[in-house]
Amino acid sequence: QLQASGGGLVQAGGSLRLSCAVSPRSVSSNNGMGWFRRAPGKEREFVSSVSWNGGSTIYADSVKGRFTISRDNTKNMLYLQMNNLRPDDTAVYYCASARSASVSATDYQYRYWGQGTQVTVSS
Repeated sequence: QLQASGGGLVQAGGSLRLSCAVSPRSVSSNNGMGWFRRAPGKEREFVSSVSWNGGSTIYADSVKGRFTISRDNTKNMLYLQMNNLRPDDTAVYYCASARSASVSATDYQYRYWGQGTQVTVSS
């Protein structure tokens, strides 16, 4: 239903672009979407969310100004452009589809989850 990709190993200060392919047969483009991450030994945390039409976005304070979320409903794709990466951005990143059309920072508001893609930032 959701397939995340684009992770990898990058040096601090570098950039990566995550992609999430959405199956239109099971996930509606009328739903908000988001990115979460789980760092080693830590709980899953919110990163960013976008509304169904891309008109509204929210970010965690830790990534604000460095990450940009976007979506292309014509291609059933969700993206996360990550710039100026830091070692504390190292985590498995998950894309998710929300239960509603709006943005949300809470994981229980998301119904479908991708399998995750590993991002490792070296110092």
